[in-house]
Amino acid sequence: MDLGNLKPAKGSVHKSGKTVGRGQGSGKGGTATKGHKGAKARSGYAKKLGFEGGQMPLQRRVPKFGFTNINRVEYRGINLDTLQQLVDSGSVKKEVTVENLVELRLAHKNDLVKILGRGELKAPLKISVHKFTASAKAAIEAAGGEAISL
Repeated sequence: MDLGNLKPAKGSVHKSGKTVGRGQGSGKGGTATKGHKGAKARSGYAKKLGFEGGQMPLQRRVPKFGFTNINRVEYRGINLDTLQQLVDSGSVKKEVTVENLVELRLAHKNDLVKILGRGELKAPLKISVHKFTASAKAAIEAAGGEAISL
């Protein structure tokens, strides 16, 4: 080993990409591969989200209308006929909770659940969820069940 064949240990040098902007002699000086002028040639350039090259962006072209209530509460609706199907299939015995519905993939774990009144319920179920419609509550109690609001 002598000075003519010294080289750094394998993996110790991390050189990524081409070295630019180091003078004309390097072949990558001058504009440093950025082309001539324009926003992309400037320092600090960052393309803005939705930028369309100076054309009016879609987000500003499309008209805005209506009103979005930021306090709106979304419920996952489950109908009585769905609950009756679960009873018929044997998935549910006597009690229905939010956890049961999550296991059966009828709701997600953070959903608020509301029982809706479509269909009819024959089985006496003890149902504990966040909300009930008046018709659903009446149908559950008529079948001999219990409706518990969380």
